Amino acid sequence: MSEPGGEGWCQSGNPTSVFAYEGHQGPEEGGMKNEGEMRKGEEEGQGKEEDEDYDSPPERQIVVGICSMMKKSKSKPMTQIMERLCKFEYITVVIFPEEVILNEPVDKWPLCDCLVSFHSKGTNERFPLDKAVEYANLRNPLLINDLNMQYYIQDRREVYRILQEEGIDLPRYAVLTRDPDRPEECNLVEGEDHVEVNGEVFPKPFVEKPVCAEDHNVYIYYPTSAGGGSQRLFRKIGSRSSVYSPESCVRKTGSYIYEEFMPTDGTDVKVYTVGPDYAHAEARKSPALDGKVERDSEGKEIRYPVMLTAMEKLVARKVCLAFKQTVCGFDLLRANGHSFVCDVNGFSFVKNSMKYYDDCAKVLGNMVMRELAPQFHIPWSIPMEAEDIPIVPTTSGTMMELRCVIAIIRHGDRTPKQKMKMEVRHPLFFELFEKYGGYKSGKLKLKKPKQLQEVLDIARLLLVELGQHTDCEIEEKKGKLEQLKTVLEMYGHFSGINRKVQLTYLPNGQPKASSEEEEGPKEGPSLLLVLKWGGELTPAGRVQAEELGRAFRCMYPGGQGDYAGFPGCGLLRLHSTYRHDLKIYASDEGRVQMTAAAFAKGLLALEGELTPILVQMVKSANMNGMLDSDSESLTDCQQRVKARLHEIMQKDQDFTEADYQKLAPTGSPSLVNSMKIIGNPVRTCDQVYALIQRLTSQIRKRLEDPKSADLQLYHSETLELMLQRWSKLERDFRNKSGRYDISKIPDIYDCVKYDTQHNATLGLEDTLELFRLSRALADIVIPQEYGINKPEKMDIAQAYCLPLMKKIQLDLQRTHEDEAVNKLHPLYSRGVMSPGRHVRTRLYFTSESHVHSLLSIFRYGGLLDEVKDQQWKQAMDYLSAVSELNYMTQIVIMLYEDNNKDPGSEERFHVELHFSPGVKSCEDEENVPLGFGFRPASAENQEKQTNQGSLEDLSQDEPDRALPLSELISIRRSPMIRNRKTGSMEVLSETSPGSSKGASYRLFPSCSRQSPEIKPTGLGFEGCSMVPSIYPLETLHNSLSLKQVDEFLNAVCEDSSDAHAKTMKALSVLFDTSSQGYGQAHTYPPPKALSSSETPVRPPIHPLCLSSGPPSTVSSAGPSSPTSVNPSNPAINFSFSE
Repeated sequence: MSEPGGEGWCQSGNPTSVFAYEGHQGPEEGGMKNEGEMRKGEEEGQGKEEDEDYDSPPERQIVVGICSMMKKSKSKPMTQIMERLCKFEYITVVIFPEEVILNEPVDKWPLCDCLVSFHSKGTNERFPLDKAVEYANLRNPLLINDLNMQYYIQDRREVYRILQEEGIDLPRYAVLTRDPDRPEECNLVEGEDHVEVNGEVFPKPFVEKPVCAEDHNVYIYYPTSAGGGSQRLFRKIGSRSSVYSPESCVRKTGSYIYEEFMPTDGTDVKVYTVGPDYAHAEARKSPALDGKVERDSEGKEIRYPVMLTAMEKLVARKVCLAFKQTVCGFDLLRANGHSFVCDVNGFSFVKNSMKYYDDCAKVLGNMVMRELAPQFHIPWSIPMEAEDIPIVPTTSGTMMELRCVIAIIRHGDRTPKQKMKMEVRHPLFFELFEKYGGYKSGKLKLKKPKQLQEVLDIARLLLVELGQHTDCEIEEKKGKLEQLKTVLEMYGHFSGINRKVQLTYLPNGQPKASSEEEEGPKEGPSLLLVLKWGGELTPAGRVQAEELGRAFRCMYPGGQGDYAGFPGCGLLRLHSTYRHDLKIYASDEGRVQMTAAAFAKGLLALEGELTPILVQMVKSANMNGMLDSDSESLTDCQQRVKARLHEIMQKDQDFTEADYQKLAPTGSPSLVNSMKIIGNPVRTCDQVYALIQRLTSQIRKRLEDPKSADLQLYHSETLELMLQRWSKLERDFRNKSGRYDISKIPDIYDCVKYDTQHNATLGLEDTLELFRLSRALADIVIPQEYGINKPEKMDIAQAYCLPLMKKIQLDLQRTHEDEAVNKLHPLYSRGVMSPGRHVRTRLYFTSESHVHSLLSIFRYGGLLDEVKDQQWKQAMDYLSAVSELNYMTQIVIMLYEDNNKDPGSEERFHVELHFSPGVKSCEDEENVPLGFGFRPASAENQEKQTNQGSLEDLSQDEPDRALPLSELISIRRSPMIRNRKTGSMEVLSETSPGSSKGASYRLFPSCSRQSPEIKPTGLGFEGCSMVPSIYPLETLHNSLSLKQVDEFLNAVCEDSSDAHAKTMKALSVLFDTSSQGYGQAHTYPPPKALSSSETPVRPPIHPLCLSSGPPSTVSSAGPSSPTSVNPSNPAINFSFSE
């Protein structure tokens, strides 16, 4: 029943006659609780106008009252839902006017049988929750959302307490309450890279949230190793929801919750319940990623419905019941294979989903009728409706669908890596070694700013003490200490990704090893201090990675809509609609992590700093050596190979035929060419040594020139630092006996390559000759360090790559699984033409050792027979001619599904292997080996494929706008046509005027990119240098079956496990098996091969790889069933999300 004063109530006071609801659109939502949330929207209900029936008494109506601020009551979602609710024969909706709520006593408020009421801020006023509670106590209506619990929802401390009590997973957290009456709750200790809150330590990255849920100024603090600073989130303003700040210190006023940061791959999930048994989820780009809000043509934030796992549906039920909020929104973080609740927002509706509006009204209407119909004697029974049959996404059409892309990529251009060794015996160093637990393993790595500062303090202190001594031995030590001090003081600040100090305990001191060490070894224990610096990603390296990421989009299916009109929009469309399962992994080296972050920025068209992208998108912890290698821990085989290499390269005579057999038994043209250039290795080393002396002499002269005093070299290097770099190489390359240290050749090539590209403006003489000779030497030494003959190459490659090979095998097998993280929900998706399309991408960023090793496995592991397979023979000839795996080298594996083939057929799944040797070098143009282009198999089949449409096609003639790709990884200005892999793989191809098929083409043809603001001066630029172009991908093979690849990977991994016991023993050191069990590699059960009779029609319930790992449902979305990784099986026990 209702009284005058409520919209939708009949002025005559007759409870059976109600105004027809006017159904006008309310003001758009905005400024509502919990930014980024589908805000609590409401809407005016619409009553049904009935004809008076004077012959029979009118039916009793159930009145649903809407008591909230007008902006909410008349919002579009509320309007849509209440209109539908009014279609229930016995339900009438009454909206309480805002002026009545704010100004009238509660006994004057309209009457209702069921109350929908919730707290929010109005335009100028706050909703009076106290009055709503008073009204509920007075009238005792059925409450859709409990009112008293809404007080708790306004305090994040209470929200977390309730979640914890209910056993719901949430991030580890601590509360800092700044209250003079409760000083025990305000213990905050702030360190450089962590905070300690009341005894609980939170290393960066961590999140700082105000305890008041209405305050949306949430800050995320980043570690110095990722660049430091913080991301400041706020309620959306225009197209921004956060901004990066260099400020790294936490706030000093106010009370906060500090919690562990959860890496979610850049996606937030919003869940909306309507009662305990209904939950709708939508995903959006995380506001912390780059702070840019993606909006549609109507200005609404772009969100897409995603599927919840069974476990997440249980969480939604628990949240709904714990907070007694029938209509309730909360935030879900999918990270590390689990789902965590990080915020509960109370009353929230989904926006812009007609299916949700239908569902919501149906659930609420049935709930109201079930509770109230019996007491009002209204005839009503719960309608029995068939549940929605879930759509099983499958591919459709007659085309081949891209299912999986796996890429292994070397990091981008870096500064030269440098290293200095010194033996230390001072008690201060031993104290430092003990303080950080060095005695446990006998080794210690110091990378954190605080640790490096302690080393610097010791160096400064000892230099002050040594200043009073003139002893010759101490003077030499003084030189080392000064170098230690100089390097640690570089840049004026510490960054853990630039420098590190390693300390190794030597129980009997250091034996003399090279010209670098002191003359006579002393007795007693000492520490070997190794200082490593340099090796940072350069600005050029960042551009290379970002532009390669942008070009990489072109390999994915086409797309349409807001992204149409420039190359690569297909991937952006796939990714934004949650049909792209992306994971990015990187080794623990800073240059590799930053390359991965820059690549992700280009791939996903993100904006702003790399730090937030690195922290959220790139996984690098706890990978058990999958992408890292400890160069200090060489296998027996590697040590033998290096010794043999040194022996051959120390001969003072021209290479003989026997030397060619010894050094190049595989007959590789690139090796043979380099040996011809060198002739006599010792004489070539003499020339290189003389050229280095000439170079250091030129740099010294420049330093004496007053004009060069303030000369800034590339990446803020000074002439002094450049001289130090070359002088050290000059000292170390030739020892006192006149023998050359061959292990320094890669460093010499590294330095001259860097200076030729980045510091060419100095005009130093003979650098190109030094480049030519050192490159010829490096082209022998570097690849042959990974094995000289085929068995050695395989042995060393398996030692490096076993965990990575296992992971690739899993990536390929799991693709057929139906459930994946953040997957588009086909029932609720609008405007997506192929909701069933889903592509998995796994990107692995690593260093040169892993790229060499993986390529060796494909070349020498027996994947195909060169004699029988002409395409493979051509590929092997091409790889043999490639002399260097430069920065940004890529090995790409692509998996397709052909829906025309029988599901049990071996031809159903099709694998392609592609390769690029990375960045072009200075003198490459005339010697570049020619591959056969990027040739997806379908491009070669029939002419009908040339212009076949994709399920989601780009408009054919859109101009290539919005993407400066043509300048960067350039698309040459030749006639362009769209040429796609049957079905979906959209690329830009170039066709010569006479060609009809376009059978071979460049995926991303390349040219140099120049920074627009920099004027060219010779080979380089002032302040920055030319960014070299990247070789396009070349197809190695385009008609492999998945079964072939799976059996090959299986055989390689088993071979490594059984036949290489020594290698595996070394692996136990290399991959730290003490915690993860990689040493017992023979315990890996072989994955089930995809035989022609076993490939299922529909994605199977159990993973195809049987017991070789967790099911594919274990992703960052968390398992959808109680199955999980079996901890007793060390086989694929990766401690990160798959």
